[in-house]
Formats: sequence, C-alpha cells, structure tokens
Amino acid sequence: MVAAVSAAGLVAAGVVTYQFTTGSPAPVAETRPDPGTVHTLALRDLPGGGTGKKVVGVPAGATKPFSLLGVTWDKAGAPLDGAVRIRTRAAASGAWSRWTPIGEHNEDAPDTREAAGSRARGGTTALWVGPSDGVEVRVAGRGRTLPQGLRVDLVDPGTGPRASGPRTGGNGRGGMVPAAAVEPLDTPAPDPSAGTVSPEPTATADPEPTATATATESGSASPEPASPSPSASVSASPPAPTSTAPRPTIVPRAQWGANESLVQGPPTMDTSVDVAFVHHTDTGNAYTCAQSAAVIRSIFLYHVQSEGWADIGYNFLVDKCGTIFEGRAGGADRPVHGAHTYGFNTNTTGIAVLGTYTATDDKTTPGVAPSQPALDAVGKVAAWKLGLHGGDPAGKTTLTSLAPNGTGGKYPYGTKVSFNTISGHRDGFATACPGQQLYDRLPAIRTIAKQWTTPAASLAVTGLAGATKAGTTYYTKGSVTATWQPAAVSSYEVRVDGTTVARPAPTATSAALTLTPGAHSLRLHAVNIDGTTADSLAYPITADTAKPVFTSAAALGLRRATVSTTSVPVTLGWKVTDDRLLQSVKATSPAAKAFTPATTTWSAGAKPGTAQLWSLTAADAAGNLTTSAVTRTTGLVAETSATRTGTWKSSSTSYYLGGRGLYSGAKGASARWTFTGRSVGLITKRATNLGAMYVYVDGVKAATVDTRSSSTAYRQLLWTKTWSTSAQHTIKIVVVGTSGRPTVAIDGIAYLR
Repeated sequence: MVAAVSAAGLVAAGVVTYQFTTGSPAPVAETRPDPGTVHTLALRDLPGGGTGKKVVGVPAGATKPFSLLGVTWDKAGAPLDGAVRIRTRAAASGAWSRWTPIGEHNEDAPDTREAAGSRARGGTTALWVGPSDGVEVRVAGRGRTLPQGLRVDLVDPGTGPRASGPRTGGNGRGGMVPAAAVEPLDTPAPDPSAGTVSPEPTATADPEPTATATATESGSASPEPASPSPSASVSASPPAPTSTAPRPTIVPRAQWGANESLVQGPPTMDTSVDVAFVHHTDTGNAYTCAQSAAVIRSIFLYHVQSEGWADIGYNFLVDKCGTIFEGRAGGADRPVHGAHTYGFNTNTTGIAVLGTYTATDDKTTPGVAPSQPALDAVGKVAAWKLGLHGGDPAGKTTLTSLAPNGTGGKYPYGTKVSFNTISGHRDGFATACPGQQLYDRLPAIRTIAKQWTTPAASLAVTGLAGATKAGTTYYTKGSVTATWQPAAVSSYEVRVDGTTVARPAPTATSAALTLTPGAHSLRLHAVNIDGTTADSLAYPITADTAKPVFTSAAALGLRRATVSTTSVPVTLGWKVTDDRLLQSVKATSPAAKAFTPATTTWSAGAKPGTAQLWSLTAADAAGNLTTSAVTRTTGLVAETSATRTGTWKSSSTSYYLGGRGLYSGAKGASARWTFTGRSVGLITKRATNLGAMYVYVDGVKAATVDTRSSSTAYRQLLWTKTWSTSAQHTIKIVVVGTSGRPTVAIDGIAYLR
C-alpha cells in the first residue's frame, strides 16, 4: 500500500524546494554507511531570454552535498527544445567549475513496461562532478516554452551499503528528499558567456510531487518497449547453463551499495542472451577508480528515483580500471531483462563503460579514448554472458524490433535486424552512444571476447621467450617464459619431464620457468571449463650454461694473393667447439662478418702500418658467448731497400708497388732483407717468360719459387713463412737462371708482427 504523501514548500533566495513526509511511522534511524540520496531543486524563470526566448534555471547557491546531477521534466515524451548548462562548486576547495553543457536524450522515450504513465519523466544526461555543495543551472529555450516541471536532480551517492533496514514504508521513494532551501552564495563566480543572472526575491511553486512520479533514462540507456515480449517472464529462470567462457570477477550489487528497497518489483527474465550491447554512461570522465562504486550508486539513484525506472538500466558496468560491476538485479548469470537499448532489450544484455567516449573534436562533450583494461573487461564479460547461451562473440544474429511505431525507435516495430553479437547502442537506436572512440574499438572487443571463448581443444605453446629453436629443440640458459593464446579453461599446468612446475591462473597467457642444466621435455596441460582436458605437444628444450670453447685461439698470418698499398692479404684462423650445439661464429673487428659454425678461417685484408684488432665471438644455441682476439700489425718493405749482389735493373710502371720494380736475369744475383716479425711474404711479378729463384731464411735454403704464370700479374705475394713468435729474420733470394727464361722480377716483401 502506498503511504500518503504531503509536501511543504520551503522558500529561500528565490528557490522553491519540497520536503516529503510519509503517513507511515518514521523510519528506524540508520547508521552510516549511507546508500545515497536524491535532492531536487525547481527551475524558475530567469532574465536574459530575449525576444521569443525562455530561460529558466537555478542561480548560483549552496546545496546539500551531491556528486552527480541532471535536469528532468514532467513528460517523458516532451522535447526539451533548449540548451542546458551547469556549473558546480567543489566541496573541498570551494572553487566553481566552468560551465558545462549536458545534452538531452529525449530520443530514448520511456515507453516501457517499467516506466509508463505518470511515472515517466524526461531527462538529460547525468553528469558526474565529484563531491560538490553548490550549483548553478541555466536552461535556455529555443522558443517561448519549455517542458513543465523542470528541476535539477542532485544525487548524493552516500558512502555505500547501509547498516540498517529499509528507508521507507515500501513506496519505493525512500531517499527522495528535495533539497532544503538555501541562501545564495555571497559572491558567485561570474561567467562572461552566461550573461547577467540576478536572483529574484519571489518564488514560484513547483508542482506537487506524487509518490509515483518517475523519470526517463539517462543518456546511454534505453528502457524496453511497452508491449511485453512473449519470451519475457517474471518467474524465476532455470539454473544457468555453463558458459563457453570463464566467468570474470564481478563486483556484486551489495558491494557497490545498491539500495534494494528502491527497486520496483521482481526482475523480469528473458529466455536467452543473444546480443551484448555496449554503452557508455556519458557521465563524464572526472572520476577515479576508487569512486566507481559511488558513480554507479549515483546512476542507480538517477535511473530509479529521478527517471522512475524499476532498477538501474544496465546489466553490467565497467570502469576505466577494468573492474566489472553487476548492474540490474536478478543474477549476473541470468537472462535479466534490462533497460538499455530501446526496441532490443529482449534477449540482450547491456554493458556500460563508465565515462564519456565521444569523439575528441566533439565541441559539446569531447570524450577520451577507452582504456585497455576497460576494453578487456567488456570483452570478458560479453564472452561469458553470451557463452551462457552458446553465443559466438564474433558472430551475428537477428533480432526483431519491439519499439512501438511512432515512438522514435531506429527500427519500426517488427523489423528484423541483423546485429553483431557484440554491438554498440547506436546499432540499435539513433544515438551517439557508446561514443565514437568506444564504438571504433568494438572490433578489438570482439577479438578479446573470441579469444576468451576459445576452448582449449588443443593447446599450443606459441612462444618460448629466452630460448632459441634449432632444428626441433629449444635451447636456453635456464630462464624461459612460455606463452600461449588465451582459452576458456579452469586451470593450467606447465609440466617439465612430466612434473608440474607451474600452475598459472586460468586467465594467464604465460608462465616464467627456470630449468636445471640438461635436456628436458616441456608440455602445457589445461582443464577446460567443461571438465575436459587438453595437452600441448611436448617441446624438447635444453638448458645450457656452458660457454663455447676456442680450442685454437684466433691467429693471423699472411696469405698468397695480390698486395696493394692499402691492403695486405691475411688469413685469420681458429677452432671452436661447444658441448651442446655451436650456433654461430662472428667477427666483430676490424669488420663485422658472420660465419657458419663449421668455418675455421677468414681470408681478409690488413691495413699496412696499422695495429689492428682481430676479434671473434662464438655463440651456442642457448646464447652463451665466448670471444678470442689478437692484435697484429702488417708492413711492406720495398724492393729498393734490399741489399743486392749481381746485376739488377729497374722497371718503372704503375703496376708495381710504388711504381717501380727490380728484375735480373743474371744467375746467382741476390737480394736480401732483414725485418722483425712472425710472418713474411715475398712479393713478385709473374708472367710466362719469368723464371725461378731460391729462397733462404736466416741463411738456410727454404724453397725454390718459380714465377712463371700463364698470364701476367703484378704484386703477387707468392711465398710466405710464419713463426709462432715475432723475431728478427733475414730473407734472401737468389736468381736460379732458368733455361730460356732466366729473369725474375721482385717488388719487395710483406711482414706481420
């Protein structure tokens, strides 16, 4: 039975407010925490409208505490046909905010089973402003008329779940207290763009409220049509089926502080959930994640007390930190009929992200980009909710519009519409919700949800960070991170050689492991949410901490090739082994060069007269490194520096080093050089008509070198000799006097020390 209601008008500073009492006994006193209260202020005529214009509002003044506000009016179907701007005073600092426009969302008409007739009110978007104690409101009409019963609803979210029983005698309006009359602030902060607003001493009476007065939805939610769906039922639904995706953590209503005494009637159940509609609450972004519960309590109070709905319209709400909150009562795992997408509330669920996500260039209410945690949370709860009824989050389905004709729905009654199973509010209704920046991320949300619903019929390790694959085996120094794609599982195990070494969370996609040295077999095991199990292939992996070994250190020597004044041909030699698998050998100086593991020499050129570092780095498959290096200097000694005997003649041509060479055809003619080094080479000319010479090293005959060749070649390092250490040596050549080609041509020597 509805208690009798009386109202006494309180007047101060030109603001008329109402204080409600009930005919039932006074409620039992409560202790904090408090579930919140809605205060109301009537809007009155203000000067400054101009010809053909009407301006109403509330002059700047102190109010009872609030954190969210919106403007509502009597008739839900009546257009506002005006611009609403508000500014508020912060309770902590006393500073006034800038003027902020809030938009009308009258397109979401309250033609619903739960908000019909005298309960319905039109309303603007609700705006979260944080703890405040002062407000100024201006509604500038585009004509001479504005809707009747305009008022500003100030929502105080309280401090959370309350400690005692119901606030009312059961009429559903507990906590609806019009704000006490207040004096204007002594010095309200002026707004140059607002014009002059002077408080008027006279008061105008607000229409007497009734116990059944209600309101329409806020900007992003849309109650269901008046004609009930045959599939809807107020009876309890059967036990919820098992989902194809794991259930994410969901904050229950009691934890965010829903005042259940305000909820009208039992929840209505649908038969399925075929589409998840994504919304933004369009309440602004000036909230912290610690305030999320208060924001949701405020939206709840605005939906129920200011707009007259049975309950909060959304089935789920998600904050910027990715926390998921249960919305409309009835059970998060049940197909609860919500009030979020006009015409398509049947067999759907509404997921709202706290905040405003309109385009950044929106001059009225520029939004922000949704956070990745919020996107992940929407994907997870959508996957779980759709999965309870076998829905594919990446699929499509067809719904039939239940919006009565002529009520402003995007699709006429009975229209069959194809939807993505995860869609935006604007897909079902002509609205900007969920904001362009959030709407653009719906494909990413579908991808997240699809990954979340993929059961692990077969598992695959997609990566082993810290390990290198060689052939079919992975090699690591010991620490490795296994990664895999997310799947709908209840548990994971990482097994090494058949023993469980890690139990990642069901939502995990990686696990860090430390392996003991030696060969192992790694496998990922999962228990699916339906109780079946899945195993990945076994991945051979070897932990190796031993470095490769240079069994022959890097050594440099001269080699037989063409010499120039800038490059002396040399060979770098080495031998390296590894106890597991040698992966690579690379030169790092004097130039970068990569070799196969089997390579043991490098033919290169050394710059004469300069000390050069020759460095090698060897790596095994696990990434263990070892180096070997040597520093050597090469030099050139001209033929004219030799001590000669016998007859020698010179030849001038650019083909010789320095442009000059010596030649002799006299048998027994000699040339001798003394040098210090560990490697030496004889530089000669070669041709078809040239003969042989004897080579003596430190007085001992070492070789007979024939300089004959099928083609002419200058500056040839034709013969070399290498020692283990650097020392002083003597090289002497003697002309053999070969029959028919006795001449030899010399161009000096090259040495390395």
